Amino acid sequence: MIKKPDELDDQRFKIAHREALIGVVLVIINFIWWYGFAYGFGSKPVKDYKYILGMPAWFFYSCILGYIVIVICTIICVKFFFKDIPFDDEGDK
Repeated sequence: MIKKPDELDDQRFKIAHREALIGVVLVIINFIWWYGFAYGFGSKPVKDYKYILGMPAWFFYSCILGYIVIVICTIICVKFFFKDIPFDDEGDK
């Protein structure tokens, strides 16, 4: 009979939970960034909009620049905080 690893003792579960939490934090940061710029700059009358590269500033900052910032943050998190772990049981080696 194959023993299942205890979730509390297996280091892989702790790493997976930490990495999932990092992913959730990135999503929350992305939403706050998008919402803040979209509804902060976008709540003015259209005649008062500022334009960047032909797009309204709120759209540029929330969708274009926000995407670039979140992609860079994700790359940094994956490079420095995520670990490569084996998916198979450690006892099989």
